[in-house]
Amino acid sequence: MPSNCSIRALWILNNQDSVIFSRKFPVVEKRWRVACEKEIKSSGDDKFKYNIAPYDSEFAAAFVDRKKREGSARGYGLRVSQSVVGSDSWVDDPITRHIISLYINKEEESEGCLLWPLVLHMKGPYCILVLPLVEPHHLKSYARMCKRSDCGNSVKEDESLSSLLLDLPSITGAFIVAHTIGDIITGDITEPEVFVSASPSVGGLLDSLTGSIGISGISARAKPVAASVAASTASGTAVSGAAMSDSQKIGSRPLDKDALRSFISSAMPFGTPLDLSYSNISAIKTAGFSSADMPPVDRKQPAWKPYLYRGKQRILFTVHETVHAAMYDRDEIPDSISISGQVNCRADLEGLPDVSFPLTGLDTARVESLSFHPCAQVPEHGGDKQAVTFSPPLGNFVLMRYQAFCSVGPPVKGFYQLSMVSENEGAFLFKLTLMEGYKAPLTMEFCTVTMPFPRRRVVSFDGMPSVGTVSTTEHSVEWKIITGPRGVSGKSIEAIFPGTVKFAPWQTQRLNSSVSAYTGVADEDSDLETESSSNIVNVEDYLMDKMNKDLQAVDLDEPFCWQAYDYAKVSFKIVGPSLSGMSIDPRSVSIFPSVKAPVEFSCQVTSGEYILWNTLGKCPVVATPKV
Repeated sequence: MPSNCSIRALWILNNQDSVIFSRKFPVVEKRWRVACEKEIKSSGDDKFKYNIAPYDSEFAAAFVDRKKREGSARGYGLRVSQSVVGSDSWVDDPITRHIISLYINKEEESEGCLLWPLVLHMKGPYCILVLPLVEPHHLKSYARMCKRSDCGNSVKEDESLSSLLLDLPSITGAFIVAHTIGDIITGDITEPEVFVSASPSVGGLLDSLTGSIGISGISARAKPVAASVAASTASGTAVSGAAMSDSQKIGSRPLDKDALRSFISSAMPFGTPLDLSYSNISAIKTAGFSSADMPPVDRKQPAWKPYLYRGKQRILFTVHETVHAAMYDRDEIPDSISISGQVNCRADLEGLPDVSFPLTGLDTARVESLSFHPCAQVPEHGGDKQAVTFSPPLGNFVLMRYQAFCSVGPPVKGFYQLSMVSENEGAFLFKLTLMEGYKAPLTMEFCTVTMPFPRRRVVSFDGMPSVGTVSTTEHSVEWKIITGPRGVSGKSIEAIFPGTVKFAPWQTQRLNSSVSAYTGVADEDSDLETESSSNIVNVEDYLMDKMNKDLQAVDLDEPFCWQAYDYAKVSFKIVGPSLSGMSIDPRSVSIFPSVKAPVEFSCQVTSGEYILWNTLGKCPVVATPKV
C-alpha cells in the first residue's frame, strides 16, 4: 500500500444510480478541512471554497448529472463536440474515464463545488467511487485544467494531468481499495493459482490425489495456526475451502452491508488502508488469536502475515503469462503482440524467514514495467538479473506483475479473410501456422478459433478444415484445432479452413427499430427509415456512417462488429517455459534462516485478446507519429 494514503469517503452505486452504501472517515475529513484553511491563509485566496464529503442524495444527483453531461458513467475521455468547459472530457485525457470529478450542488462550476479526485471502478452492476485525500493545491490545479482552452497535455503547458497524478501516491491506494471492495461485493474473491507437479514428493496424500486425478491448481489459503483450527494438511484444506464458499455466498445474495462495514473497519481503520487482504481479515475475524500464536521476540511480524505457518515446508512459484495480439497480415500495418505476466507464489515456511532469488530473463523479455508485492525488497536492477528478497505472507499471493514482449514469434500466426458474396452468405478462409519456432518442452494443450457474428444468426456453414473439428452456435462458428490430451510439442502445424457461412435473412423490421433508436440528431432520418425496407444496403451504409460520425460503439452489441464479420478470436493454452523468457531457477532460491524446503517452479501461458483481423474488412490500428 502506498505511503501517505488516506481515504476521505467511498460510495457504492447500483445500476439505477442510487447510493446503496457509503462510508465517510471523519478523521481524514478533518485533515482536509485543516489543509484547506491553511491553503486559504497562505495563498490569501479568500475566494477559494472547499467541499466536504456530500450526503448520499447529493452525490447520486451529481453522478447522474455527470452521466448526462459526459454521455456515460465513464465519460468520453477526450474532448469532443459535446464537451463543455469545466467537464472531465474538456481536460482531453483518457485517464478521466477512471479518475473523475463531480460538481456538488452545482450553481457555478468552481472549486467550491468540485469533488476530485474520485477513483471510479465498475464491477458487475455496481459503481465503486473512492475519494482519497489530496492537497488543496492539487484540486485547484485540476480545476484550472478543466477550463483551459488548449487540448491534451501541451508541451509548453506547465500543468498536465499526468504529472499531477504522479505526485499523488494516494491515487494508487484508492484504486486498490476500489478493486478490493468490488471483488468483495461481487463475490469474486479468489486467490492466484499456484501449480504443482503431480509428483507426490511435493507433499503428502493431498498432492498425490490431486496429481492422479489431474488437478494441478492449488488455490486454497494457508490455514491459521490458532489452536482451535490447527490440524493436518488435509483438514487445513477443508477449513480454507469452507472459508472460500462463505466468501462466494456474499456475491450471490444482496449486498451484505454489515460484512462490508466489518471489513472496512478492520482493513482501513480511520480511513488509512493497512491490510486489504480479505483472506487475512476473514481469518482473524473467524479464528482470532490464541496463546500459541506468540510473535517472535527478535523480529517484527508484518501485517500481511497475522498467523505463523506450521506444517510441511515448501515453496511454489508459478509464472502465469497472458498473450495479447492483433494480427493484421497487411504490409502497411505491423502485427502487434505483447505479454502481461505475473509471478504467483506460495511459501509454506515456519517462522518469519526471508526468501531471496535472482529473477532471470529481464533482457530477453524486454520488460516494460515491473511491480512487486509490498512484502518484497527489490534494489534497482541492472542487466539480465534482478535480485528479489521477500518475507512471504500466508497462502497464495502475487509476488510480481510485469509487461513484456514475446521473445519468440507469435504462437498462432496467419490470416483470416471473409467477404459477403450475397446479403446472407459469406465466404471465408483461414490459413494459420501454430507453434512455428517453438521447441519442446513448450506444449500447446488446446487451440480454438472463434468467428463471432453477434448481429447475424448463423443458419449453416459448409467447409472442411485440414485439421480439427468445427461446431456452430446461433451467433458464432467455432474451430477447434487442437483438442487432444497430449497437445502439440516440438513441431509446428499448418491449418487451413476454407468455407462458407449462411445467415438468416436480415430482419428489416429489427433494423428499422435500431435506426429509430439512434435517430434524433437529424429529421431526415425518417425518410431513410421508410426507404430501408426496399434497399437494405442503404441501412448498412447508414449504420457505418453513423459509427464514423457520432455513434458510441459501447452502446452497440460489439464495438468492432459493425458488419458482423470483422475479426476472429483465438484461444489457446501453452505449458512449459515462459514465452517472455522470465524464469526462476529453484536451485538458486535461498532461505534465511536456512531450512530444508523443496522449491518448485512452473509456467502457464494463456491467450488474452488474441485477434485475427479480417484482411478484407476494416480494422482499428494505432497511428504512429512520423519522425
